[in-house]
Amino acid sequence: MQNQPVSKTIKRGVLALAVLGALGAGGAVVVQQNHAAAVTAAPAAAPAANVPAGVPVAAPMISMPDFSVIAERNGPAVVNISVTGTTKTSGFDQRGRDPFGDDPFYEFFRRFQQGQPRADRPMPTHGVGSGFIISADGVILTNAHVVRDASEVTVKLTDRREYRAKVLGSDPKTDVAVLKIDAKNLPVVPLGRTSDLKVGEWVLAIGSPYGLESSVTAGVVSAKGRSLPDDSYVPFIQTDVAVNPGNSGGPLFNTRGEVIGINSQIYSQTGGYQGLSFAIPIDVATKIKDQIVSTGKVAHAKLGVSVQEINQSFADSFNLATPEGALVANVEPGGPADKLGLKAGDVIRKVNGQKIVASADLPAIVGLAMPGDKVSLEVWRQGKSVELNGKLGNAADKVADVARAGDGAAGKVKLGLALRPLDPVEKRQSGIQSGLLVEQASGAAAFAGVEPGDVLLSVNGRPVNSLEQVRDLMAKSEKSVALLIQRGDDKIFIPVRIG
Repeated sequence: MQNQPVSKTIKRGVLALAVLGALGAGGAVVVQQNHAAAVTAAPAAAPAANVPAGVPVAAPMISMPDFSVIAERNGPAVVNISVTGTTKTSGFDQRGRDPFGDDPFYEFFRRFQQGQPRADRPMPTHGVGSGFIISADGVILTNAHVVRDASEVTVKLTDRREYRAKVLGSDPKTDVAVLKIDAKNLPVVPLGRTSDLKVGEWVLAIGSPYGLESSVTAGVVSAKGRSLPDDSYVPFIQTDVAVNPGNSGGPLFNTRGEVIGINSQIYSQTGGYQGLSFAIPIDVATKIKDQIVSTGKVAHAKLGVSVQEINQSFADSFNLATPEGALVANVEPGGPADKLGLKAGDVIRKVNGQKIVASADLPAIVGLAMPGDKVSLEVWRQGKSVELNGKLGNAADKVADVARAGDGAAGKVKLGLALRPLDPVEKRQSGIQSGLLVEQASGAAAFAGVEPGDVLLSVNGRPVNSLEQVRDLMAKSEKSVALLIQRGDDKIFIPVRIG
C-alpha cells in the first residue's frame, strides 16, 4: 500500500508491514470509516406570534440521536476483511526511503528493523479492512486499496463464519472494489442516495478499527463534493466521524439506515483520526460496481484538458462576475476537447447543465461518465458565453502530438518582462512554434512567479506572437492579466496584478 506524507496529508487505510524476526510477518492496517445515526427531532415549536419581520427566530431543538436500531439492524451485513500478500522490500531501502510512501508508522518499523538485513526480498504482509454485503448471494463492496496486491482475501461475518473471497474487480481511480463469497441468504444493507444527503446530517460508521470488529462511531456530514489531491474522480463526503486503521471500505449510514458512502480516507498528521474523514459517495460506488459485475473492468471518460482554479485575479482578468469555473490551461492535441473546439484560456462554467464551481468539479463529473457519452459545455471565452457540443473520449486512449505555427517580435512591456521571439533552433529544440521567450522577469510578473526561460503563449486567453499584441491586451486590462506560460513540458496560467 502507498501512503502519502505524514504532514498534513490525506491518509489511505492500508499499512503494508514486513516485520522480521521471531514475530513473523507484521500486520497491514487499513483506514476505514462507517457511520450511521438516527436523529430524533423534538416537536417543532409553534411559530412565534407577532414576530416582526427580520427578527431572528431560534430553530427547533433537536435531541441526540439513538444509533442502536441502525447498528442492530445493519451491523450483521458489515464484514471484516483480512488480506495477505507479499512485498519486495524488507521495510526500507538502502537509501533510507520509505517504500510505503511516508507512512505514519514507518519510523516505528524502521527502528524495529535496525540491525536486520536490508536486502530487498519478498516478505509476507497482512492487512485488515472492512466491507459490506449488498446482495444476499455474497456480493461485497470495499475499497480498492484494501485488496490491492492481495494474494488471498478472507471475509469474516459477525457470526464468526469465514469465507475465501474472490476479487471481481477494482478501480484505483475511485478506490472501489467488488468481492464475491460463495454463500446464500446473507444479510444485506439498503443503499440510499448521496444526492439526498445534507450537510449537518447525522451519519454513522461500522467497521473494524485496529481489528476491533463491529465498532460503531457517529458524527455529522461536514461537507459534500470535497475534492482531494490525487483523487479527482471522486466528490468525497467529508465527515467528523471517528475512523482509524481498519475502518477502510466500511459503510457510512444515514439516519434511515441506508448506506450513502464508503469510508475511504482520513486527514491526519499522526496516522490516526484527527477529526476529518472522507467517504466515497454510494452513487459513485454503485456505478463502478455495475461495470465490474457486468464486464469485470471499469472505463472512465476524459475530456483531454488540464485545468486550473479560478481565483479573484483570474476572474478580473477574464471579466468574470465570480471566481468560479475551470480555467483551461492546456488542450490535448487531437483529443476530445480539441475536437470540441476548446482553447487554452477558456473557462468551463457548466458540463451538461451542471455548474462547475471549483476546477476539481470538472474531472469528478467527466471521469464518472462513459467514453463516447455526449457532452455539452458552457464556456466563457473572451468576455462571452459559448456553447460547445461533442463526445467524451476514453481515459485509456493516447493521442499523438500535433505541431503549431506562429511568429514573433522583441521588446519590453510594463509587466516587467523582457520578451523576444524564439529563434529557429529554440523552436526546433523545444517543439514550441508560437509565443515569446521571457529573457528577464522583474516587477509584478516576477513577483507572480514568471521566470526567465518561460515562454509566454497568451494573455487573458488570447495567443500572443508579438510585442504589439501584448501591449494591446495590457492596455485593455485594468486589475490583472492571466499569462499562459510554457515551462518545460507544462503549461500553466499565472495571474499578474497590474492595478
